[in-house]
Amino acid sequence: MFNFGPEMTKTPKDSSTEEKIKEAARRVFMAKGFDGCSSREIAREAGMNVALVNYYFRSKSQLFQLIFRSTLEDFLLSMMDIFESDMPLENKVRIFIEREYEFLSRHPEMPVFIMSEIRREDACEINNMNMVERIAATGVFDEALKAQEEGRMRKIDIISTMIIMMANCQFPFLASPLIKGMHKLTDEQFEQQLLLHKQYVTEMMMGYLFPVKQ
Repeated sequence: MFNFGPEMTKTPKDSSTEEKIKEAARRVFMAKGFDGCSSREIAREAGMNVALVNYYFRSKSQLFQLIFRSTLEDFLLSMMDIFESDMPLENKVRIFIEREYEFLSRHPEMPVFIMSEIRREDACEINNMNMVERIAATGVFDEALKAQEEGRMRKIDIISTMIIMMANCQFPFLASPLIKGMHKLTDEQFEQQLLLHKQYVTEMMMGYLFPVKQ
């Protein structure tokens, strides 16, 4: 239990200060992970003292869980409006790939961050976010099964479909240092390669999942 003193405990919390700490924590956690940084580093990044950071969030662990969950939540919400729309399933898949690349281009550190943190013994529990259940509630999985029954979509289980799409979209971001090093690509050249890769992945997935021309 932290002892903040009478002055600190009487100070009302300010939402702008809280957001400033969260943004600083996001930058530090994304760059160094949970084990690679301290509350003091987060405080320094936010331009505050560590007592104030602890006053707002009590512990580094609590702050990390908030950042981790909000990062996954942002990613999930960026996809939900696609799945809930009335557009054809083929369009949903195409736009899903487009949105995923857009999101990862804005947050290229996210795949590495998530993959490294979910392996920690005390990592945040992703299952509690009910991500798959929330996607299923949009009806997109039922829509895919119907398309398979009608012969419009290749018969493939949902889990395998998600794994194939995630692997093809996220691997370039996970392996960006390796890819740039092996092929001696500048950051600008790598960005151009990502645009080509997005196009190829879209064409590949659409051709594989929907082989029958309507």
